[in-house]
Amino acid sequence: MKMTIERLNEIKAQYEPIVKARNLVGEYAEEMAQHSQYRKQILVCGGTGCTSSGCGKVVEALEAELKANNCDDVIVVKTGCFGYCALGPIVIVYPEGAFYSQATPEGAARIVKEHIVGGNVCKDLLFPETVQENGEVLPLGKIRFYKKQMRIALRNCGVISPFKIEEYIATDGYRALHKVLTSMSQDDVISTMLASGLRGRGGAGFPTGRKWAFAKASVGDVKYVCCNADEGDPGAFMDRSILEGDPHAIIEAMAIAAYTIGAKQGYVYVRAEYPIAVERLRIAINQAREMGLLGKNIFGTDFSFDLDIRLGAGAFVCGEETALMASIEGKRGEPRPRPPFPAVKGLFGVPTVLNNVETYANVAQIILKGADWFSSIGTEDTKGTKVFALGGKINNVGLVEVPMGTTLREIIEDIGGGIPNGKTFKAAQTGGPSGGCIPAEFIDTPIDFASLSKIGSMMGSGGLIVMDEDTCMVDIAKFYLEFTCEESCGKCSPCRIGTKRLLQLLEKLTDGKGEMEDLEKIEELSKHMQSSCLCALGQTASNPVVSTIKFFRDEYLAHIVDKTCPAHKCKKLTRYLIDPDKCVGCTLCARNCPVKAIKGEVKKPHVIDQDKCIKCGVCLGNCKKFKAIYTE
Repeated sequence: MKMTIERLNEIKAQYEPIVKARNLVGEYAEEMAQHSQYRKQILVCGGTGCTSSGCGKVVEALEAELKANNCDDVIVVKTGCFGYCALGPIVIVYPEGAFYSQATPEGAARIVKEHIVGGNVCKDLLFPETVQENGEVLPLGKIRFYKKQMRIALRNCGVISPFKIEEYIATDGYRALHKVLTSMSQDDVISTMLASGLRGRGGAGFPTGRKWAFAKASVGDVKYVCCNADEGDPGAFMDRSILEGDPHAIIEAMAIAAYTIGAKQGYVYVRAEYPIAVERLRIAINQAREMGLLGKNIFGTDFSFDLDIRLGAGAFVCGEETALMASIEGKRGEPRPRPPFPAVKGLFGVPTVLNNVETYANVAQIILKGADWFSSIGTEDTKGTKVFALGGKINNVGLVEVPMGTTLREIIEDIGGGIPNGKTFKAAQTGGPSGGCIPAEFIDTPIDFASLSKIGSMMGSGGLIVMDEDTCMVDIAKFYLEFTCEESCGKCSPCRIGTKRLLQLLEKLTDGKGEMEDLEKIEELSKHMQSSCLCALGQTASNPVVSTIKFFRDEYLAHIVDKTCPAHKCKKLTRYLIDPDKCVGCTLCARNCPVKAIKGEVKKPHVIDQDKCIKCGVCLGNCKKFKAIYTE
């Protein structure tokens, strides 16, 4: 089948009313639903998080109950991630926009019986924030979590079915590709991308237009376009969610990139641990081929392009572009020295463009809406929006997309809902294992490349881990070092040996054996690694250590000088004690101590023998009633 603009318009006209009736901000209500063939639409989050929470059984229950009640004018749509991951499985009923959180199969049956059939919203099953005191029910887009978000890369996630190319087309899908192929030259596309100010969202922040220009200028009969979907940062799930919810956005953008540089073949490198993303991407690629949007003579032009998937085995180093390309080639995933850069000599030794998923997710919108539109969003240095995987000690765990320049405070307090259990915000880790820890004093820092760099952190791919007052910053630095040490490919000795030695020094501190000279060794070794490692993994591996020493030096000194962990997280530096005024001598702690380190008579205060204590914490867990056991 050859796709034409006329056919594209026909599909859009057919499916647009259906898709527009689902809107996060509730702009389309009953009047839009009247133009759709469905009286109501039930959207269920089908992202990885909600899938693990049992959304499949919720869908089954909804469909079974709809069938039992002959509700042929109601459709159940499995979408991508809505973003509010802490509340999954999420079910939203349109046109009302009723937001049901933590749905169950039993609750699904009630939703059909009472809401869909009976016309009465099940208010007790709704996310509480959506129910006002006067009984009014707010749609999803009106709640605190979404108010300050601006969804560009995530625009279709939670809105369309990733299984139907027609729904992507209904949101102007593949219209940017048609515009590029029929009315723009390669240089026109590059000029648009440069003017937009789009920078790579994979971590380095290199201008996308410049990268494409370099690859176009490189001489070669064969060129490639690649997508980095090897998202390996702990706690990061931005790219995975885009692939799960809007795979065609990536396919379209890669085709545009291929036209721009003169490539005919593309590869999406995605880790095998993302089975849902891989499945939906495969379905999308097959659909695009069937409709003539991949293959030969796309839109009747002389441009041909096809796409394949390559699965990664989960090596973090394969997020580095040259290591990723080596892996696609079937070689060991190791970085190589640059120059030559991939735009000159990349995959299979020919000019190659590589961007990550989020970067590609912005491309079609920039082509359709213009460079001025995109560059009007964000800051002078960093244009557009950024997607963050918000996790850690935060109330509203999930996926957020905000304009560049949004402050850390706005993300943590307004969108994230603050720190749980009344705890105090202590720090935020941005950039994953390659980033730094931002202390509370910089909570009003704008999130952009320049501002984060000034305080010793980085944007990274978008992981944002929040920490509270109970977090040990030395332990956090050790956690990230354990990760990078494990993930080092071992090709260069500064990384292979340096990460191991840094980890040993940190372990020495958390074991209570640290000395002041160890701090000097850590700082010196970090500087050498930053300047001499082959790739960014090793060059940035010490960033979490350097930033925590800079901003939380007192905690390092406490570990070294006082042999204590202020946060009581480092086991070997923690002492378990019994408050004699609270201890009633119930003997529960003594009876359950695995090494018999607790002594005392019945109904009299007990004592812990510190020489025998192995810091297991069993006694603390057993004394919840009287709270006589504490740590210091």
